Amino acid sequence: MAEKKISKAAATKAAKKEAAAKVAPAKKAEEKKAPAAKKAAAAVVYVNAENAGFKAGDVYNALAAAEKALTVAEIAKKAKTTAEDVYLGLGWLLKEGKVASTEDNKIALA
Repeated sequence: MAEKKISKAAATKAAKKEAAAKVAPAKKAEEKKAPAAKKAAAAVVYVNAENAGFKAGDVYNALAAAEKALTVAEIAKKAKTTAEDVYLGLGWLLKEGKVASTEDNKIALA
């Protein structure tokens, strides 16, 4: 068999392409992880008495306006907040006895 002769420049170019192909997937994996990290940081709920009290007020007002039992997702939509904030407010209201859970996994004013 006859061997192909490759010039030094062509060999260097081929080696660079090969190295770039190995590095490119790693970069793509890093890029995909970056937005997920931003999402996790955005879902942080700061828990203190003032914040919990305000979230409880938002939840209570949403339930009072609806005049019926709602799911956590429905409360979050009506209160224009996140589910995490709704849970924070519900904890406060449940402890005070202001709300009660129904059999169909909804929350109603007590």
